Amino acid sequence: MAISGVTGGDLAVQANPDAPDLAWPPITNQCRPWAYNWWPGSAVDRENLARQMQRYKDGGLGGIHIIPVYGAKGSEERTIQYLSPHWMEMLTFAIEEGKKIGLGVDMTTGTGWCFGGPTITRDEAGMDVNVMAMDFLPNGDLAEKFPGKKIVEVVASGPNRQHVRVTDRLTAGHLDWRPPSSDWKLYVLAANTMGPQVKRAAPGGEGYMINPLYGKAMRHYLERFTQAFASPEVDRPRSMYHDSYEYGTHWSPDFLAEFEKRRGYSLIDHLDAFAGVGPVDEAARLKGDYRATASELMAENVIPQWVRWCRDRGILTRYQAHGSPANLLDLYADADIPETEMFGHGGPDPLISRFDEDFGKGDRDPLISKFASSAAHTAGHRLVASETGTWMSEHFCETLEEMKCLVDLLFVSGINHVFYHGCCYSPDDATWPGWVFYAATEMNPRNSIWHDVPALNAYIARCQSILQSGEPDNDVLLYWPIHDLWHDSRGLLNQLTVHNRDWLTAQPIGKTARHLWMRGIGFDYVSDHLLQQAHAEVTGITMAEAHYRVVVAPPTIHIPVETLHKLRALAESGATVIFEEKLPADVPGLGDLDARRRELKSLLDGIVLHPSPKPLVQVAVVGRGRILVGDLDVALDMAGVERESIVDHEGTLFIRRRHDHGRYYFIANQGLKPLDGWFALGTPARSVVLMDGLSGRTGIGRLREDTSGHPQVYLQLSPGESVILRTEEDREAVGQLWRYLSAGGHPVEISGPWQVTFQASGPKLPAPFTMPRPGSWTKNGDPEAERFAGTATYRTRFDAPLGHGPWILDLGEVCHSARVRLNGQDLGTLIMHPYRLVVESLKPSDNILDVDVTNLSSNRIRDLDRRGVAWRIFHDINFVNIRYQHFNAADWPLFDSGLLGPVTLR
Repeated sequence: MAISGVTGGDLAVQANPDAPDLAWPPITNQCRPWAYNWWPGSAVDRENLARQMQRYKDGGLGGIHIIPVYGAKGSEERTIQYLSPHWMEMLTFAIEEGKKIGLGVDMTTGTGWCFGGPTITRDEAGMDVNVMAMDFLPNGDLAEKFPGKKIVEVVASGPNRQHVRVTDRLTAGHLDWRPPSSDWKLYVLAANTMGPQVKRAAPGGEGYMINPLYGKAMRHYLERFTQAFASPEVDRPRSMYHDSYEYGTHWSPDFLAEFEKRRGYSLIDHLDAFAGVGPVDEAARLKGDYRATASELMAENVIPQWVRWCRDRGILTRYQAHGSPANLLDLYADADIPETEMFGHGGPDPLISRFDEDFGKGDRDPLISKFASSAAHTAGHRLVASETGTWMSEHFCETLEEMKCLVDLLFVSGINHVFYHGCCYSPDDATWPGWVFYAATEMNPRNSIWHDVPALNAYIARCQSILQSGEPDNDVLLYWPIHDLWHDSRGLLNQLTVHNRDWLTAQPIGKTARHLWMRGIGFDYVSDHLLQQAHAEVTGITMAEAHYRVVVAPPTIHIPVETLHKLRALAESGATVIFEEKLPADVPGLGDLDARRRELKSLLDGIVLHPSPKPLVQVAVVGRGRILVGDLDVALDMAGVERESIVDHEGTLFIRRRHDHGRYYFIANQGLKPLDGWFALGTPARSVVLMDGLSGRTGIGRLREDTSGHPQVYLQLSPGESVILRTEEDREAVGQLWRYLSAGGHPVEISGPWQVTFQASGPKLPAPFTMPRPGSWTKNGDPEAERFAGTATYRTRFDAPLGHGPWILDLGEVCHSARVRLNGQDLGTLIMHPYRLVVESLKPSDNILDVDVTNLSSNRIRDLDRRGVAWRIFHDINFVNIRYQHFNAADWPLFDSGLLGPVTLR
């Protein structure tokens, strides 16, 4: 039976000079959660900005991320044009104020999303492309077939694959060329500017998005920022940010030249295949080369320009690669801080992140988020960020418990730098709820839940102090055969989003990744490009600071020759390489195909497979290492990869990191049943320290060996709870023992009567009242209590029941967080089920229990809309609900609020 008490936002429990083995690492601003901070209309002023930044700091945030967006109606006179001298003054003020109070500042390199603005020309904006196969027109007028589009190339194709470029015979849209016979076809490549505008742009940031495949567009775009940051009086943020890919483009003005330079042949010579005419395999190979070229343009040319620009100025980069058509691993790895995102509600249960038949439901798939953390681990980046809480629930209905469960799911995905999505700047003279953003968890001081946000922030800070320590500790390096995804004759560029995930789940690698995850085997993805940086050692494979036991290729058809060369080289140097089911069969792409096929065949012929001692697997000895082919589980067992069997408890998730003397485990129970018993560990351990991020308490845990010699630790975790283990491989940790709890006797109800007194928030404080037993304050018949959002104190007096302490105080149901005091002593803050904590002792009689309960702001928003109060006052999208429809809470039910109980002692 675990206890969920939290010591508010006070992180003093980390200091334990008398027992250093039990101490938390130092808590830095980087350990604390940060938050997106929207600036509506950039209408900020020094006084309000300073006050709000101090509130963010006091609430436990470590930093903010400034994003200017559209403004609020009625505040137009406060608007500041983006990147104007005044705007740069306010940015500098925010950065310097942050340094003064200990709050970091990041910013978007732009407004809204994505990159773009008034300096981007039509030629630098996103482009569409299409190829049309057509008969020759009698009048030769092609322009009428492509209205509004620029005809880039025209090719005539005849019998026996004859191709004649006739673009130079095109004048003003009229083709002055006739075929020698009637069996010739015309292939026309045309492009046009799609022109998506910057979404949710702030004043001064409106305009075209850049073309992310076009290096010239990025160079031109950054010139504006070079000028803005040229003054020595302008301070620099910690990091610049690029949001997820929402560009619209399939082409660039220099694409043909880049394609020929990178692929070694001209795309124009294969326009028929690009149009989907002819052999399907040829078209798929050409499309694969087209997609590989687009990926390289982003990952090797366009995004690196932005990264270099930032690094030249001492600024880090945070980058969301998902949604793009490029290799996500290579793009994430370009940045200093790769960033993923999860959003949407995971299900109907109070604990929202289940792993059964609804695996990855609600755009919350850790196998997607692991692309960001994998890139960080294999490229040597310390931090992995997440956009956290976007559309987690309907506005003003988000609970701290839901956020905690979502954050835990991110933690086990490898995330260690949480950014709330988010908080919105609002001047103090703005009527409640102030200025708010339309797609956010309203994580701001005006939302009633902010009262107990310090408890959640303290939890995240403690956990991230561990997850930012040490090194990654995954056993498997999982190769991503992206060329199999790209080998498709249909369509143009793939969009690798967090929403539609067929690009992973419908591919063999998705099946392999999920199998490893559910089996309890930690892994990181690796791309063809990043794999080239791996090197083998006696104990496995090393990339940057990460160490792996094996590299696994899921069922793969098309593999670049360079990749197979590298895998063989790793094996020759002593590594174990596993090909699941079979060896690859072919090379990707079209250029120089026969020569590359011969080279691949030569490499494959050198892998001479023999039966292994285990069934279902063949083995080839290669240099000092070996290549295993066949059943994945058998091959992993042969390679000595141990699984973490704790995942057999349904819904239990974990991630490991390595420290100098052992491992850190972060373990989250997101199942429906409690963990209470002995659980084996997959790594050696002589002793183990248990660390509870919610309460901050630590202690030496029970450890024993099972019959196979594996260490087992005793754990107690209720659904939704988590714990950190720090194992020591070769020494005994010193300190107090971890307190395990078992119930003694039957629970005794503290029935009341209960006095209810309203303490803070509004719209106004309802009158106090008394109830015989705990219950929702919305049911006492007071209209002011129905619309109230804030904190109320439930107080009762009771005599100690029979029995001896310590006691478990269980509050029953709470809507939705509670600070508990007994006889004037603070016992902690509770933000989630089970709402219970330990009471060390009781007075024989007249004990005073105070429970400060904070509800959601939903009832207050409901009241505003029922009365027709105009609070949705924003330009652009104004304010929408979670389904992107008009928001109106007037028909919402009244949400229970307060201490519902029953309250018991045991």
